[in-house]
Amino acid sequence: MTERTSIHGQWSSRLVFILAATGSAVGLGNIWKFPYITGENGGGAFVLVYLLCIAVVGIPIMMAEVMLGRRGRQSPINTMTALAKEEGASSAWSLVGWSGVLAGFIILSYYSVIAGWALAYVFRVAGGLFNGADAAGVQAVFTGLTGDPERLIAWHTLFMLMSMAVVARGVRAGLEKAVTYLMPALFVLLFVLLGYAMSTGAFIDGLKFLFQPDFGKLFYVCETVAGTESCELSGSPVLVAMGHAFFTLSLGMGAIMVYGSYMPKGTSIARSTVLIALLDTLVALVAGMAIFPIVFANGLEPGSGPGLIFQTLPIAFGAMPGGQFFGTLFFVLLVFAAWSSAISLIEPAVAWLVENRGLTRVRASAVIGMTTWVLGLGSIFSFNIWSGDEYKLFGKTFFDLLDYLAANIMLPLGGLLIALFAGWLMKRESSVDEFAMHAWRYGLWRVLIRYVSPLAVVVVFLNAVGIF
Repeated sequence: MTERTSIHGQWSSRLVFILAATGSAVGLGNIWKFPYITGENGGGAFVLVYLLCIAVVGIPIMMAEVMLGRRGRQSPINTMTALAKEEGASSAWSLVGWSGVLAGFIILSYYSVIAGWALAYVFRVAGGLFNGADAAGVQAVFTGLTGDPERLIAWHTLFMLMSMAVVARGVRAGLEKAVTYLMPALFVLLFVLLGYAMSTGAFIDGLKFLFQPDFGKLFYVCETVAGTESCELSGSPVLVAMGHAFFTLSLGMGAIMVYGSYMPKGTSIARSTVLIALLDTLVALVAGMAIFPIVFANGLEPGSGPGLIFQTLPIAFGAMPGGQFFGTLFFVLLVFAAWSSAISLIEPAVAWLVENRGLTRVRASAVIGMTTWVLGLGSIFSFNIWSGDEYKLFGKTFFDLLDYLAANIMLPLGGLLIALFAGWLMKRESSVDEFAMHAWRYGLWRVLIRYVSPLAVVVVFLNAVGIF
């Protein structure tokens, strides 16, 4: 094979690639979803199952996606086209690249809207709006924000401009410089908040909620009706762990593949991927260790799901000493996590426009950013003027439909096809050449990517669409 080089440049070091890929993986879901589902599904027992799922589902597919990206050295669409030709496979495999780029584009359109909420809350918390506020007051602020399309458009616009500005500057001057500052800042903010949580007096309660193993919750679902608790056998927590292990690493949306295309040739894919998975999990766990002591110290409900961020935590920050300052830091942390993910979502489409349409990065970023911004308006209106039943399709708002399509259909199918191509279509010598690792490690990866990971993703997909 002729050695390919990316026209976009490459990361200056392995560390930068790890920071960039970790930034892509770490997002809003790490800060609230993982801690919440951990506490609700068996604590430490769930963490053990989740780590096992990361090992057999997440890491093998991530290694495959990085490997395909580095071997193709182009946007995901052109990478899959070139590799399919190289391996003597059908040109239809380019659809894997198209699916990933489209999924990232769709996700960014509504992700930017939610990130805009976080931006708005930075200024609201910093301005003392929640100081002494009760649940009704916080709810009124949240409802006032989401019910006002003009405000949401303003914050959505600001966040998209922030993301476009980074991507427009290129790999070294834009993406690399951004993650070099954003990711260390994110870790510093996270551990400052962890230190604050230790001073709340409820730190042990938070640790118990997260880590006290309850294996019963892994296999039984219990509910109390008329004072009587009934439990039935269920594997749903295991499916939750499996699904989150796949989604948390940003697999199947082109971001990891395009970041892999900028990876230096001598960098170990296996070691880098394992480290990225560990850092992603560390962020999620530390976020839980920082959030739940604050929740428990204020006697609030830890199982409030998405509302935990925008409706529960502001009450806690408004009531605690130093809450205004640390609340502001928390929402800055959220913005940083969202920003590092957003730039990875926009990059695959920008790279394709540069390669295939001859646009400069500035123009390509503007085209993709504007198109994404327009699609995001549908998600904004889903929370206000399009929230009525007459605007719903299959009982879902525009926002819910996009989320369901991308997360439950496009990403699992993309991950499955990546596993099948890397494990079954790609010649053994091609993947051996890219991985350059010990034979037993390569053999283990090959077994996982050919048999275990595809089966697990099929289970995740069937569960997500309600079949399994």
